[in-house]
Amino acid sequence: MLHETWNENNLRTVRVKHTDAEKYKVSEMLTAGKIYTVVNETEEYIFVKDNSGKVGGYYKTYFEEVE
Repeated sequence: MLHETWNENNLRTVRVKHTDAEKYKVSEMLTAGKIYTVVNETEEYIFVKDNSGKVGGYYKTYFEEVE
């Protein structure tokens, strides 16, 4: 399965801007201000290893690029 190899991917790093979600509770899985490594990306989502230690997909609006 392809998603099992995502843990080794290190595409880039992003910082969480906010955890204000309209529909889902994101604040338990992402910490505002914390830097995460991107393991995969689509047009709408960024997949990172979140606070649970597993890979999760989140809307790109939660993140900003780290220089």
